[in-house]
Amino acid sequence: MNLPEKFKDRMKMLLGDEYEDFLQCFERPGLSGLRVNTLKISPEDFERICPFSIERIPWLRNGYYYQTDEQPAKHPFYYAGLYYIQEPSAMTPASLLPIKEGDRVLDICAAPGGKSTELGARLQGKGILVSNDISNSRAKALLKNIELFGIRNSLILSESPIKLLDYFPEYFDKILIDAPCSGEGMFRKSPAIIRNWEQYGVEYYNKLQKEIIIAAAKMLRPGGYMLYSTCTFSPEENEGTISYLLDKCPEFRVVPALPDEDAQARLGITYAGFDCGRPEWVDGRAELKNCIRLWPHKIGGEGHFIALLHKQKQAGAVSGSFNAAEGRADYGRQKPGRLKAKTAISDEALDFLNSTHISYRMEQLMVLGDSLYLLPEGMPERGGLRVLRQGLLLGEMKKQRFEPSQALANALYTGEYDKVIRFEPDDPELIRYLKCESVSLSGSFTDGWYLVSAGDYPLGWMKVAKNSFKNKYLPGWRWV
Repeated sequence: MNLPEKFKDRMKMLLGDEYEDFLQCFERPGLSGLRVNTLKISPEDFERICPFSIERIPWLRNGYYYQTDEQPAKHPFYYAGLYYIQEPSAMTPASLLPIKEGDRVLDICAAPGGKSTELGARLQGKGILVSNDISNSRAKALLKNIELFGIRNSLILSESPIKLLDYFPEYFDKILIDAPCSGEGMFRKSPAIIRNWEQYGVEYYNKLQKEIIIAAAKMLRPGGYMLYSTCTFSPEENEGTISYLLDKCPEFRVVPALPDEDAQARLGITYAGFDCGRPEWVDGRAELKNCIRLWPHKIGGEGHFIALLHKQKQAGAVSGSFNAAEGRADYGRQKPGRLKAKTAISDEALDFLNSTHISYRMEQLMVLGDSLYLLPEGMPERGGLRVLRQGLLLGEMKKQRFEPSQALANALYTGEYDKVIRFEPDDPELIRYLKCESVSLSGSFTDGWYLVSAGDYPLGWMKVAKNSFKNKYLPGWRWV
């Protein structure tokens, strides 16, 4: 690779004897990864049905390498939201934020959704996930990935961090900041980023990072945890940004993020090759050693920086470390309930919803125009914010009919809807369905809406009228 000389000179100064190993890794091909959606399937079950060759990423329970000649994005299981394609080291930050079911969680720079989808899966449908990105166009990709993953309890916004602070002072239990950065850890994967690095440099992004981290700090409740990460190696953007936060907000401490050795053994993971923070690179405090650095010459990934921060309940209080293995979610489901009529909701919508087996209260239903939404418990105030999605879009109420949404199809589990057309994952008719083409089916079907699935995993809707089949897969998501 034709790396900038300025970059090489700085890395040689920082890494010393390790520099040659670091430089050589840029001559090797990068590694490809996917992360299993534990909202829909356990890692063990995924391994049993996975149609391509995979190998566990050592430090993740649900992360896997796959061969670069395989195409997991061209498989029905991808369209069922069973996994997210993601660079292996980029999977790490969301895995280390200590999420517990019921938390209020903010992903402040969320697009395109790699980390938000993992946070949402770990919440297991309980609590609130607020996923935000200041770029409206990028936030649309975030929306698609949240819906593809079947996350029901999300609020997707496109606002500046400063505006969010007006709405959510000390509101969140956990916050993730995957900050915009100079992207030095992505040079091998995307050489075009080098041009961006040469144009903007470190200083441009460091200014943004400081603004974002201070705004986020003020949105975190006392006692909460905030995780800051970047995909760059620059000390100014990493330890330097954390030092800035510690100076401005003395109630914060940098705490260890990794589970202890016993927990690692119990979970079957290892953090071999993970490096610590370097306070000496920024003349910073000793606690910066609790930060984590992932280097491409030490682990199977492109590299990352991670810092887990604890907001003390009182400034200066002693912080305890957090065991990241605590509070892990199981794969249980809520029991179903039945809906009762509400004035603004059409009879057709209620009839359809009562044909499902999902549990919620009438107070959680919201009508906006012709759209019907299921709001999560405790949905925060959002008037005046740019909202892309609030809760789960159930469908559209049209004249004397109700059309269920693509998002609802992806959010359903096996057994939550009775009328199912099940294809084997390798059935050519299933590919035709995903391409929004006509599908041939044998047998006799009663009229109504049918959930189409790849094996046991829902994909979308089919409408049957007099044994005529209409493909209702969302055209914007079709297989191309």
